[in-house]
Formats: sequence, C-alpha cells, structure tokens
Amino acid sequence: MDFDKNIVEKVSQTLVRAGSTFLPDKKAAYERAIETETNELAKWTMETILKNALVAETHSSPLCDDTGIPHLVLEIGTNAAVTGIMLESIQEGVRQGLRHLPGRPMAVKGNDAQRIDQSSGLDTDPGALDTAPVLIRHTEGGLIRLHILMFGGGPAIRAKTYRVFHKHSVQTVLDEIVSWAKESAPLLGCTPCTLGVGIGRSHYEASSMMLQALVDGSYLHQSDMEKEITKRVNLAGIGPLGLGGTHTVPATFMKVGPQRASGVRVVCMRPCCCFEPRIASVELCQEGQCGR
Repeated sequence: MDFDKNIVEKVSQTLVRAGSTFLPDKKAAYERAIETETNELAKWTMETILKNALVAETHSSPLCDDTGIPHLVLEIGTNAAVTGIMLESIQEGVRQGLRHLPGRPMAVKGNDAQRIDQSSGLDTDPGALDTAPVLIRHTEGGLIRLHILMFGGGPAIRAKTYRVFHKHSVQTVLDEIVSWAKESAPLLGCTPCTLGVGIGRSHYEASSMMLQALVDGSYLHQSDMEKEITKRVNLAGIGPLGLGGTHTVPATFMKVGPQRASGVRVVCMRPCCCFEPRIASVELCQEGQCGR
C-alpha cells in the first residue's frame, strides 16, 4: 500500500513523544506538589518520578516499562476531509512509532479464544500491537489533528464504568466518584494518579467522555467539580506510592456529555498512574490543505 510518508513520520514521532514526555503543565504540577509536600517520603517519590520523566524525555525513552496501548482521538475540521489512505498512514505511523519507542511487545497472537487465554503467546514485534478503536470528533476550521494517548494496564485494572442513581443531585454523583477513587488509588499503587472521568448515557459514551477529558484537561485550570473531587481524594492521605502525604491526585479531568431523562448516569473513572496521561498531539494537515 502507498502510505502518506509525511503523515507516517508525524504520527511515529508523536507516539514516541506521548510515551516519553510529560507536558509542561504536568511538570509544573509536580514541581508545585514537591514544593508544598511536607511528607519527606512523598516528596522524595515525586522528585524521583519527575527526574525519571526528564531523563526519559532527554533520551526519548519510555516513561514506564508498561509502554501502553495506543488510543487515538482524531479531530476533523468542518472544512477538512479524511481519506482511507490517511487512516492507513496513521496506523502505519503508530506501528513505526511503537518500534522506535520501543514499545513493549504485548500483542497477543491467535484466534478469538487463543487471544483470550493467551495460549499462542505474544508477537515479538512491538508494531504488531493494534490501536484501540479510533475516536473521531468534530472541530471548527479546516484542520485535522491527532491526539495519541498510551494507556497502561494498571489503571485499566483499577478503572470503573458503572451506573450511578443520581437522585436529582450532582453531589450524589460526585460522592460516588470520590468513593471509587479512594478505593482504587491505594490498589493502583503508582500514585499520584490523575483522575479521568466521563459521564454519559451509556457505557460507551461515558468511556469516550473520559478519553476526551484526558485530551482536553489541564493541570493549570480545573472546574469547581474537578477541584472538589481532587481535594476530597487528597484528604484521604493516600499519597505517592501509598506512602502518605497530601498529593494523591494532582488533578481531575472530567467531561460531562449529553444526558437522558433518567434516574441513572453512567460514569467512567480511570485513575491514571503517575506517568499518565501519556499524551502528545499533532496537526496532520494545515488550514486550507485538508481538501474536501
């Protein structure tokens, strides 16, 4: 197949950045936490995590040995168009990026049953690891922008997507999210953990809202509801690696989608580990160059 070499290269480089760097606002959040933390073990832990991140960025090496599953969010402008060649080029860029990072070989071989029980073993090629289904969303203008997130296994194990009976109260829903987070953070272990939260009408929609929350979230700006969740979980005193202290959660990223007339809200909560969200973004084509 003839790939768009420019897109392949951009995507490959972006995946490596996603797996090896902290964004500036996350570095600043860790620096603030280190400055204000009074628990010496917690302070040392966060200093070590940040040092690890800076070394990984310098060498373009993985932040963690669990290099993660690529999750893609593709933003398409009103005046832009995506072709099949572009989508195939994105996937090829992911494959090449996984080899360059390098990603941990985690692709399970075999048919449906063999992939479930892992009886046929793993593919030794890091590039054999398929992406999660691509999430597409609309944006204004004529750009096409790709966000790549690398999702590790620990947060997936401790995440939860379930219904909440809201009882006509926002506080009821927030209480449930805080309860889930306080339960999952000690079990996750690799804290501080950024909480990704999505609220939707179905399990699929709640999960997609959570993914978008991690794309759009900022450690510098939090809504009142996000601040409340973060504050209440931090008061539990779990701390980095469960060693205590005041910084279990540096931030909460929450996105509320459309809701239905119902007594139920479906909530997805992912306690992202200390290295997540591992994310990088790239414009695949500029304004006026993404023809219809």
